[in-house]
Amino acid sequence: MSLTFQLDPAVTPDLRDGVLTLWADVSNAGGAVGFVPPVTPEAIRPELVKHLAAMAEERARLLVGRDEAGEIAATAFFTFNTHRLMTHWVWLYTVMVHPRHQGKGYGRDLLAAAEEAARGFDGIDAIRLTCRGGLGLERFYGSCGYKEVGRVPGAIRVAPGDDRDDVFMLLSLH
Repeated sequence: MSLTFQLDPAVTPDLRDGVLTLWADVSNAGGAVGFVPPVTPEAIRPELVKHLAAMAEERARLLVGRDEAGEIAATAFFTFNTHRLMTHWVWLYTVMVHPRHQGKGYGRDLLAAAEEAARGFDGIDAIRLTCRGGLGLERFYGSCGYKEVGRVPGAIRVAPGDDRDDVFMLLSLH
């Protein structure tokens, strides 16, 4: 089975709860999505509210992947630039696949769906994202066509004495 992707799903309580559960499950499995374990959905809720507010203001869009049971199994948020010299590319944030689905190629499917969606956005030439160093994520994104274009050593402090690089990746849509 593969995931079914939807861009701009209706924001319902089910969607909010599904994204919160996914985000907590990914974080608690060690995923690099802005939190460190242990974390609860309630601790994540303020960050999701920021994403939802950006969506309501049309500064962001959400791509959701659902599994065969209809549960939210993957997400990626697109954020548009407001600076007039940078409106030709988008950020991709909170790229997640549920731990129970990892190893099935769904991460590649999610990035392919994100690329397809971005190609449909007017005036967008590239996708940028950042990832936490030390987990091999830059190799994964690289295998999906992204190029490492920058790195800030030690910019992410996961815990005292555990600083990781912030790695900038770019996918050209040309």
